[in-house]
Amino acid sequence: GPSPAHLVALDEYVGLPGGNPESYRATILREVASPLGVPAERVHVPDGSMQNLTAAADAFEDTIDQLGGVDLQLLGIGSNGHLAFNEPGSAFTSRTRVVTLSDRTREDNARFFGGRVEQVPDRALTQGIGTLLQARTLVLLARGASKASAVRSALLGPVGTACPASALRLHPRVTLVLDRAAAAELDAALVDLAMDHAAAASRT
Repeated sequence: GPSPAHLVALDEYVGLPGGNPESYRATILREVASPLGVPAERVHVPDGSMQNLTAAADAFEDTIDQLGGVDLQLLGIGSNGHLAFNEPGSAFTSRTRVVTLSDRTREDNARFFGGRVEQVPDRALTQGIGTLLQARTLVLLARGASKASAVRSALLGPVGTACPASALRLHPRVTLVLDRAAAAELDAALVDLAMDHAAAASRT
């Protein structure tokens, strides 16, 4: 039968027309919920179409609370170190809110909009860093050389708002899944250690 799991999105664009295939609601329904058999009513995404976006943000926080919090939150990392759509400068205490997307983020996401930056919305509703840090377990996935500098900053640079993903170091349960290209700027000993752990885990 259908999965009893709930899916909780990180963010949603503001102002995309309903049903747009690049909305995060449509993407999660298509790429995750449908293959896993999770019904649409168990998919929770901030409502970027509401007139009152503050109310939409508050409603999303309430939904997370009503679900008893998030057990496992999957994350990516932006090339500028953003986490969800928390751009550099975002407070580590931030909650779900409206944000303005940086030029770099819009350029990075233009590939989903036919390569046209002007088609990428300039605002989004996003879980705040404080919201993300309340999830019981975090898993960050990063692949490709374009993420290497951000991964290095997150893991080895200062913990602070200049690199939002550095907030991961404040969480007790984080797993990083990196390909070699994304890990290329990390200290070689650190990468070797991670490979040893992965090899040991695969033997158990």
